[in-house]
Parts: sequence; C-alpha cells; structure tokens
Amino acid sequence: MSGLPDALAVVVVRDGLLPAGADEATAETGGYALLVGPGLRGPAVTDAVRALTSARRVWVAETGTEPGTLAAALAPLLEQVRTLVLPGSPDGRDLAPRLAAALGRPLLAGAVEVLPHGADVLRWGGTALVELTADGPFLATLEPGLRGVEPVPGPAVVTEIEPAAVSEVHGARTLAVHDVSEEGGGLDGARRVLCAGGGVGSPQAVALLGRVATALGAALGGTRVVTDAGWLGYDRQIGTTGVGVDPGLYVAFGVSGAPHHMGGLGRPRHVVSVNTDPYCAMTAMADLGIVADAAAVLEELARKLEAEDD
Repeated sequence: MSGLPDALAVVVVRDGLLPAGADEATAETGGYALLVGPGLRGPAVTDAVRALTSARRVWVAETGTEPGTLAAALAPLLEQVRTLVLPGSPDGRDLAPRLAAALGRPLLAGAVEVLPHGADVLRWGGTALVELTADGPFLATLEPGLRGVEPVPGPAVVTEIEPAAVSEVHGARTLAVHDVSEEGGGLDGARRVLCAGGGVGSPQAVALLGRVATALGAALGGTRVVTDAGWLGYDRQIGTTGVGVDPGLYVAFGVSGAPHHMGGLGRPRHVVSVNTDPYCAMTAMADLGIVADAAAVLEELARKLEAEDD
C-alpha cells in the first residue's frame, strides 16, 4: 500500500487499550504506527491514539486478533514497508512470526534497540548484547520498558485503512483472555511497582510486600536473587532477563541495583530505595533514599496501612 513510511510500528489493540511497549515501538519508527484490532471505531480510536504519545501519524484498521488470519490480511498492506516493529507484548509476540512468514522476511526477536539495518538484541541470558543485521526488509519485536519515549507535541494525524479480505487461517484457538490488572500483580504497564530484593531477607517478607502492594494498588516484582531463591515466580522478575517495566513510581526494598536489573527499569518518574547501603546503585539513582533495614521498614509500613484500615 502506498503512503506508508519506511518504518512502521504494528500494534494490536484490545478494547481500546494499548499493550505494554506500544509507545516505545512507535517512537522507534519515528512516530508512525498502524493500530489493528476489533472495535477500532469512534471513541476507541480516540482513546488509543491519545494514549500513544509518541505518534506523529497513525493508521487504523478494523480487524480481528487471531494472529494467523491477521498476518494474512496485513501482509499485502505492508509489503512496501522496510522495517516493521511490534511491541514484545503477548499479541505482538504471537503476530510477529506469522507476519514475518507471510512477508518472507527475517524476524529479529527481543530487540532492545531497532537500527536502520537490523537490531541490537540480548542473548545468552541477557549477558551479551548482539547486533543483528538484515540484508533487506525485516521485522523486530521490541522489549517493553527498556527504551522510554519522548512525547510528540500536537495530535497525531489518523487515517483509516481497509485490510485485505482473507479466509480464516486456522491456528491456535483462544479459549479465554484474562485481564491482569495492576492490583492482581501484573507488571506490564503498571503505574506503581514495589520490588523485593535479596535485602528483604525472607520469603515471608516478600509475601508481606505483596500484601502491601495490593493495598497500595501496585504491582509486585522482584530481582533475580529473589526469583532464583523461589520467593517469587520468574514471571515477576524485573530486568533484562525478565520483565521490563516503566512505572510512575518504583519502590525498591533491599535492591542493590545490579546492571541486569537496572536495565529493565525503563525511566520511572519517581524512585524510592530502601537499603542499608547508602552507596548502592539503586539508592544512587533514587529520588528518595531511605538508609534502613528493608524488612523493618516494610513491617512498619504494613502496620500503618493496617491501622488506617481499622
């Protein structure tokens, strides 16, 4: 389809809500995005575009979300776009390989930065940064929470387009879609995150931090030390080898600030560090550093929250 730019973000939207990493993927392409999904009409489009703060121009297509059928419908529209970037969200990871196959081009998965002729990706458990190059057009999935965005002033220009009509492509069947809110512990897109590090000292302290997070409407995460110890599941590990986050408030309890953890923080607007070490990396980057035992501060915070409930 003529009129599309050389680089374009492809974002699957559900219920008018952008997935984690949509803004970053759009910023990576210079502010150009194609939003696809059901119900993208009227207010739903307005809400999605308004939330896409890095967008200069947005194309919108009313589609389904089944990845095989969606890839077949989008491929004819996107043949002339050299670089396609999808957020590393669940829908993005489902769609990307099918779209790459439909277009006959390579997929550079798990990128931390998209380059003109390839992407930088983390490999070997996040211990190495590898630059992958492509001889021609390519797709990339961008890990959420690692790049950050600069908002673009002014409203984006919005254009509706019609995808190709295709027969249904049979693949995996979606039995249910579960909405994991911040209060339920989801890290992707969480505005407030409480993180447990090894300095909290015990699985009981991590469990208490989970209750505090619920009371504050925050998501619970942990460092690799905590997940390796079995105090939290690996789906809650924050870092380059886990989940990337980019919250408004990040409170770190007993987190020293190892590089692979800090690499997953994005650009939190406010950071609070509770640690006995006033010179650790996490306290050095914090807006507020509390030099104290993390477990003791956590217990006192939990006590005050319980007293307020009474």
